[in-house]
Amino acid sequence: MKKSDRFVLKTGLIALVAGLLGGGIAYGGASLLQSTGVDVAVPAGSNAGGTASTSNLKVNVQSQSEKAYQAVKNSVVSVINLKSTSSDSFDSMLGKSSSKLEANSEGSGVIYKKSGNAAYIVTNNHVVSGASAIQVLLSNGKQLEAKVVGTDSVTDLAVLKINGSMIKSVASFGNSDNIKVGETSLAIGSPLGSAYASSLTQGIISAKKREVPLTGSNGQATGNTATVIQTDTAINPGNSGGPLINLAGQVIGINSMKLASDSEGTSVEGIGFAIPSNEVVKIINQLVKSGKIERPALGIQYVDLTNIAVSQQKSILKLPSSVENGVVVYTVTKNSPAENAGLKKYDVIVELAGKKISSQDEVKNILYSQKLGSTVSVKYYRDGKLKTGTIKLTESTSQLKINQ
Repeated sequence: MKKSDRFVLKTGLIALVAGLLGGGIAYGGASLLQSTGVDVAVPAGSNAGGTASTSNLKVNVQSQSEKAYQAVKNSVVSVINLKSTSSDSFDSMLGKSSSKLEANSEGSGVIYKKSGNAAYIVTNNHVVSGASAIQVLLSNGKQLEAKVVGTDSVTDLAVLKINGSMIKSVASFGNSDNIKVGETSLAIGSPLGSAYASSLTQGIISAKKREVPLTGSNGQATGNTATVIQTDTAINPGNSGGPLINLAGQVIGINSMKLASDSEGTSVEGIGFAIPSNEVVKIINQLVKSGKIERPALGIQYVDLTNIAVSQQKSILKLPSSVENGVVVYTVTKNSPAENAGLKKYDVIVELAGKKISSQDEVKNILYSQKLGSTVSVKYYRDGKLKTGTIKLTESTSQLKINQ
């Protein structure tokens, strides 16, 4: 046989074997059993021999994660947002107005303090926003009425107050500055509502200080950014307001949001965010003290310099070409801190409180880190000349309904 013919034959054999392995092995196997005389018929008679039983062997699977969960779970609650709805009952047909409370949404919360007969819960502002009434479902199944102590939409935090006579367990806060990327993190809450209350998920810390843009309840950007903990610990609707904890059973963050898709609609997994515990403690203490958060304001409306055409930056603002970032003052409120500091329309602020302005979001971030009544430095361009000054932050955002 020629060499080429032998090659064809060998290839043909390989193809045949592949065909048998892929679909014909059952036939080949059956033929083999029959040819060896093995009886393959199903046995007749009683099926008593087919019963099964469980083993008494107990496996000890206790881990640090379980210990942390057990330490915190009884302080985690479901927060039920109730809204008043008009009734379409027989009373309405008779001209009698009536309404009832119905569950509008659910989230989570964590009891962090008990004082006398009162207990305090921290949750997200968006969990309680727009509620006609609020109920809290404890880990033991008891349902209690809750009152709002204070809310803050900027940080998305809220404090609730309940009767503390049945509260036996409260959570403690850890120092969020001490967490490490790669460290194990646990989330406890009510994903998809109270039907899944006290659910535990586990992951790691993905980033300690991630800057993310904030959006309002309408989904629109608020112009603010938040510095949050990024985690791949599973966070789902209903987990909002619940605790992110470390393996010591300390609350290191309050779960607030997750990234479900990017700007192009691509699905995203494993990117959730929690408000750092150090920020949480600072905000909730102010809410308990005064019921609201007052932040300094300049009293101006402004636009990002990058939104101004380069030709107008030169012709109207008279800016040097070296100036690329800042905010342009558009209006100044009468008797505001900005006016008292001498700021005018078309001034370009490039530095505030010693920090350079890279975008318009930076203005609020800088201001919100200051105390009301403090004095900060400012650098700005007017008619192409760099000027310096100071601004005394005597007004708050609640007093000046303007950009800042």
